[in-house]
Amino acid sequence: MHVARYVITMMFGLAAITSASADAADPLFHSQDTLNVEITAPLSTLVRERSETDYLSGVFSYKDADGTPVTLDVRVRARGNFRYRNCELPPLTLNFRKSQVKGTLFDQQDKLKMVVHCNITRRYEQSVLREYLAYRLLNSVTERSFRVRLLNVVWVDSDERRGSMVRSAFLIEHKDRLGARIGLAEQDIASAELEAIEPDHLNLLSLYQYLIGNVDFSPIAGSNGECCHNYLMFGSSTDALVPVPYDFDFAGFVNAPNAVPDTERGVERLGQRVYRGYCANNDSVANSVSAFQRVRETLYAQVADQEELEPSVRQNIAEYMDEFYAVIDDPGSVKREIIDKCL
Repeated sequence: MHVARYVITMMFGLAAITSASADAADPLFHSQDTLNVEITAPLSTLVRERSETDYLSGVFSYKDADGTPVTLDVRVRARGNFRYRNCELPPLTLNFRKSQVKGTLFDQQDKLKMVVHCNITRRYEQSVLREYLAYRLLNSVTERSFRVRLLNVVWVDSDERRGSMVRSAFLIEHKDRLGARIGLAEQDIASAELEAIEPDHLNLLSLYQYLIGNVDFSPIAGSNGECCHNYLMFGSSTDALVPVPYDFDFAGFVNAPNAVPDTERGVERLGQRVYRGYCANNDSVANSVSAFQRVRETLYAQVADQEELEPSVRQNIAEYMDEFYAVIDDPGSVKREIIDKCL
């Protein structure tokens, strides 16, 4: 697995994946083991008020690797766009005290985005796990991606208006910590020129978005005055821009119950793949295809090993990936479905 990933990154001119680069990740993201935690906070107030500016005080607790209980103060607030407006429980930002987390599993952490269940149903629970897995698949293709950590959360409402519940959630690596890990800084720009973006990396991501059946993104168009829609841009004063995608809840791979087909981008049914790579990057398609062929076994193994997913869901995901590989394994299909469908 490590050899294949090393070859991929060298092919695309990225930093080689070595044990040193893996160690650069913060302790929280070193392991992919599910972390059991308990979060006590005024959940009823949070759900009712949904403030994106005012934090509510809570407690975050878990057991360390040796079984020692760890209790951290945490402040919690709502965040997000579509899910903020449409979910019973919106996505959250957790704000830890840096002085308190020093020397713990959460060392170096301050503010972390948390993806939670949208509503209390089995399908929403599974969609959280599917989106977590979407991030993990991208991690296997490129280190220039957000790392994630899966949680099994006991939710306790300190308002005492809701019963406690247990649900899956995951934490997303902070953008500043990602930048430090890959040696690039986030770029504060309103939009991006296609010519300024590293073409090989962008095409790799375009094929990844095709793999997961996602069209809800743009690496060049700004959103709310910031670049870019469901992408963050990293770089330096001398390097080409490096896009890093996030937020895959509308992807066919995730199959969220509240997702709707984006008919404006040619999607007639949820899960339909529509390629949204750029014609200017078509010279990179062959290398992108080879990259995904090299990590095929790794990606399928990640799906099979995600035990929190129901067996039927794991089979559904594998079959969905089969359709992707059927396209990229056939040169004629690559031309028809990818190269000829470029933007």
